[in-house]
Amino acid sequence: MSKPFSVPQKVARKFMRDIYMNREYSWLLFNKRVLDQASDPTNPLLERCKFLSIFTSNLDEFFMVRVGSLVNESIAEPDERENKTRLTAAQQLDGIAEVVKRLYKVRSECYASLRKELSANGLKLLREEEITPRQELECRDIFMRHVLPLLSLMVLDAKHPLMQFENKRSYVVCQLEKEGRRMIGVISVNPALDKLYRIGEGKKVRLIVLEELVRLCAKYAFTGYTVSDRMMMRVTRNADFDTALDDNDLERDFTEVMKRKVESRARMGVVRLEVDNKGSKLKDFVLRILGLDPKFSFEDESYFDYKFLFSLGGFLPAEKAALMKYEPFKGAIPSCVAGAPSLIDLVFSRDVFLSYPYDSMAPVVDLLEECSRDDRVSAIMITIYRLAHHSRIAELLCRASENGKQVTVVIELCARFDEENNLYFANKLQEAGCTIIYGMENYKVHSKIISVLFKEGGDLRYITHLGTGNYNESTSRQYTDLNILTSDRKIGEDAVAFFRNVAICNTDFAYQRLLVAPETLKSGLLSCIDREIEKAKAGKEGRILAKMNSLTDKEIIDRFAKASEAGVRIELVIRGICCLVPGIEGRTDNIRVVSIVGRFLEHSRVYCFGTDDRVMYISSADLMTRNTDKRVEIAAPVLDRKIADKIEDFVRTMLADNVKARELHADGVYYPVPAEGDALNAQEKFLQQAAGSREFEA
Repeated sequence: MSKPFSVPQKVARKFMRDIYMNREYSWLLFNKRVLDQASDPTNPLLERCKFLSIFTSNLDEFFMVRVGSLVNESIAEPDERENKTRLTAAQQLDGIAEVVKRLYKVRSECYASLRKELSANGLKLLREEEITPRQELECRDIFMRHVLPLLSLMVLDAKHPLMQFENKRSYVVCQLEKEGRRMIGVISVNPALDKLYRIGEGKKVRLIVLEELVRLCAKYAFTGYTVSDRMMMRVTRNADFDTALDDNDLERDFTEVMKRKVESRARMGVVRLEVDNKGSKLKDFVLRILGLDPKFSFEDESYFDYKFLFSLGGFLPAEKAALMKYEPFKGAIPSCVAGAPSLIDLVFSRDVFLSYPYDSMAPVVDLLEECSRDDRVSAIMITIYRLAHHSRIAELLCRASENGKQVTVVIELCARFDEENNLYFANKLQEAGCTIIYGMENYKVHSKIISVLFKEGGDLRYITHLGTGNYNESTSRQYTDLNILTSDRKIGEDAVAFFRNVAICNTDFAYQRLLVAPETLKSGLLSCIDREIEKAKAGKEGRILAKMNSLTDKEIIDRFAKASEAGVRIELVIRGICCLVPGIEGRTDNIRVVSIVGRFLEHSRVYCFGTDDRVMYISSADLMTRNTDKRVEIAAPVLDRKIADKIEDFVRTMLADNVKARELHADGVYYPVPAEGDALNAQEKFLQQAAGSREFEA
């Protein structure tokens, strides 16, 4: 296992102030914990390769979105300071550049180690310097026949002085010479090409990565020229665009606006340059034409896009590849659900709890199917943020509408990087007769709720699904999320009111049970924290137990600190960003923060207050300002005590993890949790419990 990631104290101190840690720095520490999984021997080899690729794609998005946002801010508001550590955007960018250079070095070392281990297991990833003359001939043949015809080439000269480098596409830049003239040649690597090519035969599999092949054979692309220098490169462009609209401009079609904004990403400014040869003079040429600060040029002698690591298993016999992966697992069907003749009647009789991926998403999908054909159902309403590319849920909503049900879909067109997929489904649902609502004013609708209305005689009955994750069949197998299906009347009435308020763009509403951002979610949770503070001041036990993806909201951080000072015991499971520094004497020394990065992406949010008088919510919202103040989010109370007990046990098991857990200390470093007693991997324990006590999805 990798050692805790640390940077020189002078760098770390830039990102910390009082009880606060800078958001961007905390995210970089999180992504390092993802990279740690690539070198964790408790993970199978091919899974470790995937973690390295995930680390890389995470870093890509960080530059496109977060660095892009800081670049915009540094231009528009150069004197503006972040509200916790008081850093300007420019100061944050300087610090990010320092930390990221160290992360590149760690990634390079990690890949070298994985490559060596892959070779020992029969998968050799060839590098140019290792290729034999015979292998080079074979590479040249593959390149000329299968790769070169699909590459785009350009020579930069007086007629073609510049070119547009596309976002996240690899290029080989060459110094060309011909008849005493010097020019620049550029090869654009087609992303549609295969990522890996097998070289030779034999028991040992030898592969060459597409970029390595193009780098090796670039000299054959420019017929009649001499290639005297070459450099592989890739740029990352700013993807942080503003989705706000002028509500007075009623003639604009929001879908067309979003299409144009998505397309604009390819033309936005460059925020990062990656090169494989830092000593090449070509780097200076590229930096000059990009107008990019050299501190945002990073070197990786291997590759920039490690997605090819996901494909390695396909080159091995299935039995051998299986030994290098996690043991297959399918979500279970709770026994109460598996034996129920009608899911509608089951939910009318009791609340149903599902914990993905240990439980299957199938019961939610099956319930929608039953509702689509049940004569008692008059209306179905749902919020959609991210859907699977092949979504059965979307198909069932269409079917329900075609069967005469009133179907209302609130679909968020501003779900970053899923805009095009959501545009596609919005059109498909609308064609089927569904009523489509595109969000709410300039708030993103991030809530996860389904409301089903039943009309029986003169009475209305309700079934409501409330969850912490998207209605996405694919991610439900990879993300941990909590779900409750309930027929509670007050929650049902709240759900109907919620969809009505979204439709009329009204945020000012008093719900009976639900906490709804941007109006009541934060204030409701703050009231729960205050209740624990008052108990502690009265000499009683104050306790807060919570799990989330990120914590950045300063008002909530300050209230947690106040609770800690009062003696409230606070235990937090925070996978990603945490801007609160625990363990500071007299301020946050009653707060413990644990992060778990493992096989599944921890995605559920739980907020629990008190012991015997416990109040618990599950939520779509992290405790980030963007969620609490700038989005439409829901926190739903857990009314069934048995379900609340299960959820509390779930969080406490994660707090006891001593295999994957990392604990944040007052110095801003995440340390492995001491392995006292038997080893406990929380996710593995949940898998074992699911396998041993429930019926499995077919």
